[in-house]
Amino acid sequence: MKTKFILSIFVIALLGITIGCKTSKKENMEAKLSEFIKKHDSLTVTLSKEINQASWTASITGKDEDYAKTEALTVKLNNVYANTASFATLKAIKASNQVKDPLLGRQLTVLYNAYQSAAVDTAKLNAITKLQSSIEKNFSKFRTEIKGKKLSDNEIEAILKTSVNSNELKEAWTTQKTIGNLVNQDIIKLVKMRNEVAKELGFDNYHSMSMQLNEQDPKEIERLFDELDSLTHNTFVALKSEMDDYFAKRYKLKKEELMPWHYQNRFFQEAPKLYAVDLDKYYAKENLEKLTATYYSGIGLEIGDMLKNSDLYEKPGKNQHAYCTDIDNEGDIRVLCNIKPNQQWMGTMLHEFGHASYDKYTDRSLPYSLREPAHTFTTEAIAMFFGRLSSNPAWLQAMLGISEAEKAKIADDCYKTLRLEQLVFSRWVQVMYRFEKGMYANPDQDLNKLWWDLVEKYQMLKKPEGRNAPDWATKIHIATYPCYYHNYLLGELLASQFSYYITEKVLKATDLKVQSFVGNPEIGKYFTEMVFKPGKRFFWNDMIEKATGEKLTPKYYAKQFVN
Repeated sequence: MKTKFILSIFVIALLGITIGCKTSKKENMEAKLSEFIKKHDSLTVTLSKEINQASWTASITGKDEDYAKTEALTVKLNNVYANTASFATLKAIKASNQVKDPLLGRQLTVLYNAYQSAAVDTAKLNAITKLQSSIEKNFSKFRTEIKGKKLSDNEIEAILKTSVNSNELKEAWTTQKTIGNLVNQDIIKLVKMRNEVAKELGFDNYHSMSMQLNEQDPKEIERLFDELDSLTHNTFVALKSEMDDYFAKRYKLKKEELMPWHYQNRFFQEAPKLYAVDLDKYYAKENLEKLTATYYSGIGLEIGDMLKNSDLYEKPGKNQHAYCTDIDNEGDIRVLCNIKPNQQWMGTMLHEFGHASYDKYTDRSLPYSLREPAHTFTTEAIAMFFGRLSSNPAWLQAMLGISEAEKAKIADDCYKTLRLEQLVFSRWVQVMYRFEKGMYANPDQDLNKLWWDLVEKYQMLKKPEGRNAPDWATKIHIATYPCYYHNYLLGELLASQFSYYITEKVLKATDLKVQSFVGNPEIGKYFTEMVFKPGKRFFWNDMIEKATGEKLTPKYYAKQFVN
């Protein structure tokens, strides 16, 4: 394959020389890029489809051979992007500054970033992959052992959520953290290997490289996070005090005696249950698949074809989580779920078919590499926009028929729960984002101290006296999904920005809290025309500005959950 691709570049070069005699440099470079794209697509389109199909099958069956097939195909695709001659051609085209056609220029940016990320010694990339896989296996195999019994993470979370015994909570929290001692040195080694690759490519470190190759300016993202910190700080302080009052009473302690294991979660990344509302009862006898189809159809987004292609219920060996995949960028879009009739899975169905709708309604006449969301976090924003509705009393009334009295009864607690969820998560992501940034800037510093300094500042949790353990290494994302976590919070910001724009400009309404977005095809029309159809045609912030009149801002998130 490598030989064929090098030959194709040689042919392109000859073509460029011939055309250059009769046309301008601009036309020459644009023709050269068009030919490159044609060849690139011939090598990657079918292969990408095969990978997505194999991955889907593996998720359903859980069979080792299906996962092995996916891995083997992925290696083939990686080899395409690792072709040095191909990247040299793209560099020459980019350096010429002669590609003026907007659509070609956008494809050049997308392809250049993809090839640049793989433009290093494949032996180094393989070594990184091998070490990352080894760490992931350690996480997969690890079970917390308490009194001779091995417990899963779900079982540990259950103890943290339900126990009122401080000694039991401390043992569960502390013992689970021992995974950090097994993997921390390997993670530091992995960070240094990633940094070495980044520096070879001309970046300061891997964190900076990862953001820039994903079209995010590190300084701009830092500014957004600083602004969000300022906007949420005082409200979080008040909510944290409310939580501390609740937990001091629950555990019969003084507020100053509360420790990290008292907050019902290993990382304090999810909101504790402070409010009495129980939304599961409303969904206990509902058909979530039918509700999802009815809702989306009512706003002008038909998902019946995607429902037919999806796999929505539990099976032995099947992946236990949820995701959406676009198999071929041609309309074969599928969702994997494991539906149970409760509020969590209702939210998940709305979330995943938000992703699916984005994929389905992307303009299929766009070039293949642009038939994707503007950015990872913009599709997360759509999914979050819809996923939030499962706990919205107005949506429950419109879709499930709860009474006006019932709606009024739960409205306040529903909002408080959503606000608490958002602000707890917001402060947690501040820790993750700033820790990774600091770790990649200097992996030799005292990372244990860096972690707890950030936890104490942003989450206001007290470090256990005398504790000096690699608690940062217990979060699997730091090892296996590096420099990605901040996108979840950017998605939440954009979801709120969309909510406000649609409420004020599309629905001509004023009160965001009472909007259910049910039965109004203008919602689907707005998203289709302004967000979905453009795909990756525009830089993500340009798309957001076209769709909402402003670039991404945290002020609407603050309006919704702070003010």
